[in-house]
Amino acid sequence: MSLKIRLARAGAKKRPYYHIVVADSRSPRDGRFIEKVGSYNPMLPADHADRIRLVDERIKHWLSNGALATDRVARFLGNAGLAPKPTYNEQPKKSAPKAKAQERAKAAADAAAAA
Repeated sequence: MSLKIRLARAGAKKRPYYHIVVADSRSPRDGRFIEKVGSYNPMLPADHADRIRLVDERIKHWLSNGALATDRVARFLGNAGLAPKPTYNEQPKKSAPKAKAQERAKAAADAAAAA
């Protein structure tokens, strides 16, 4: 049985609220879960104390038993110090400005430096 620590959506339409749950990876997103280990309310300001609530002891227990956190939950756990912060790869070169845009930016910087 593959366990995941993930978000289960609750709340009303246009008013999201998420429970952080431990569930079998094959069960539906909002379906059967094993244990509720926290909550996430994205409607609150980022610095609000109740935006993310975690039950540290139970999360540590499930992580030690082999549960894997999803990307978003892994970020929450990393910020709380319960797990290592996930690393993100650098942006691909595709997203960099093209050659003409780089030339224009360089010309603008040179003109600003000369002035």
